[in-house]
Amino acid sequence: MSTDYLELLARDASAVEYEAPVREARAGGEPQAVVEQLEHGKLLALRIRESLIDRRRREDDLTALSDTAYDLARLSDLDAVLEAIVHRARQLLHTDITYLTMNDPDGGDTYMRVTDGSTSARFQQVRLAMGEGLGGRVAQNAMPYSTPSYFTDARFNHTTAIDDAVAEEGLVAILGVPLQLGAHVIGVLYAANRSERPFSRSEVALLSSLAAHAAAAIDKARLLAEARSALEELRTANLLLSQRGRSVERASEAHDLMAQVVLRGGGVEDIGAAIVEVLGGTLVVLDDEGRELASIGSAERDDPQLVSAAIAASRASGRCAVCPDDARLVAVTAGQQGFGALVLHRDQPLDDADQRILERAAVVTALLLLSLRSGVEAENRVRGDLLDDLLRSSGDDAESPSSLTERARRLGCDLEQPHVVLVVAAEDADRQRTLEATARIATRAGGLSASFEGRPVLILPDSDPASRARSLATELTGTVGCPVTVGAAGPSQGVGALSRTHAEAVRCLTALRTLGRDGDGAALHELGFVGLVLGEEPDVPGFVATVLGPLLDYDRRRSTGLVATLAAYFDNGASLARTGEALHVHVNTVSQRLDRIGKLIGRDWQDPDRRLELQVALRLHRVSSGR
Repeated sequence: MSTDYLELLARDASAVEYEAPVREARAGGEPQAVVEQLEHGKLLALRIRESLIDRRRREDDLTALSDTAYDLARLSDLDAVLEAIVHRARQLLHTDITYLTMNDPDGGDTYMRVTDGSTSARFQQVRLAMGEGLGGRVAQNAMPYSTPSYFTDARFNHTTAIDDAVAEEGLVAILGVPLQLGAHVIGVLYAANRSERPFSRSEVALLSSLAAHAAAAIDKARLLAEARSALEELRTANLLLSQRGRSVERASEAHDLMAQVVLRGGGVEDIGAAIVEVLGGTLVVLDDEGRELASIGSAERDDPQLVSAAIAASRASGRCAVCPDDARLVAVTAGQQGFGALVLHRDQPLDDADQRILERAAVVTALLLLSLRSGVEAENRVRGDLLDDLLRSSGDDAESPSSLTERARRLGCDLEQPHVVLVVAAEDADRQRTLEATARIATRAGGLSASFEGRPVLILPDSDPASRARSLATELTGTVGCPVTVGAAGPSQGVGALSRTHAEAVRCLTALRTLGRDGDGAALHELGFVGLVLGEEPDVPGFVATVLGPLLDYDRRRSTGLVATLAAYFDNGASLARTGEALHVHVNTVSQRLDRIGKLIGRDWQDPDRRLELQVALRLHRVSSGR
């Protein structure tokens, strides 16, 4: 071989330049043997050149594959991995388009996942059943397939949908290689041209090698994604466990607080304060009629109808219900018996754990109210028995006054102090509810209450029966929701007077109802001569003092005769002239005295009712003084 060929190889000359030594030898008339030797050298040199080119190409491919593997190794996001694969495949094979499909195990087909160089929307959304088209056959058989002209290649199962998508993209030559993980095909990697082009074995091998790297990168990305998902699930589980731990801790704290309230004998308001301490916000405790029992914080009252609907919903579900303004309400129940509800207002919504705490608080509240109610009922029975014995203490078989006094003292009721007796009439009210209300009032005041002879009766420490009767009528009317009439009598001291005082209170109540004063409260002495007539032991001096007291005091201080003038005025038919004659004074003097009387006892003294009361009082004063 001539050194010329070595020089050509050394400088990587083109294939055409290798003809130069042969032409020169022929032109110089070299023997045929020399020419043939040069021809042989040329062929060897060209073979060496092709071998060097192939080696360089393989080195370039290996370098590209190495770079691709390095690039893929740095990527962790699956979409980024797939995009990098198809982009590098297009660069390495110098094709118009590359794309990748992924197998769908559930659908039993393969679908387009990523493209590089594609312009057709239909092509980018195509799906291939196993065995359909070139890609479907690659996915089915796990073998690479290529064609220089897809539409004229009868080896493939052509379908209208696939052919239309390929035609719209303008593809002609297609190469597809499987993406495999072991023996399992997960997808297909393609390289395609829009003109005829045969794919060499080296190109098939290159794309296959790239597919192998791609499959590994895809698996790595999938594993990383699964690891991230598992890590996120672990974080979520840890967060849930942490929250659960905090919830358990808060629930335990709430349980301890409520247990301490119950053990130290606390009430409903103390339970509410414990709830607010744990959950925050403001709380309202309602009774079974929707009335406020306790309030912790400055919570606004909600619409009663909406609250009633929420209580019904909570009782039906046994869980919290939503109230107006996103408040949470839970019914307080014990079995089928309703005690009311807890209504919590808070800016932040309640999670499940907080709702459980509120629901548990409702159970504790129900148990506390049930216990209190049982205790109150037992005490009320004891107080009722005592009241019954006190009002029947006049019989031969009655208990001794000292024994009754001692029983009352043990209940916190000192009968040696002034007491009033009040009898209640509430015809349209629920009897049990009325009795419960009067029992609460009596207990609060340190008195006694029970049903006696068909009506609620109270014995309360007080010295003003009239004022107590009016306040009791007002309070009970608001509580039971209908007019309540209260007759009162007293004050009395000691056991012996209570029976007579009760009888007067009954007569007062009868008089009030006869006079049409339902919903009112009064004492017997306030009813004037009507009370005087109905009273068993008429208080004549008290009645006279109530009606004529200001005139009697004035006459006593000034040595005047206003009482006598008023009596003469009535005796003479309200005639000023005849009154003056009877008293031997001038008419103007009578007028002046009557004007003074009006100032002392009120300008309405000449109204028919007042006139009648004044005349009765004057007659009693005259009789009692012996005039």
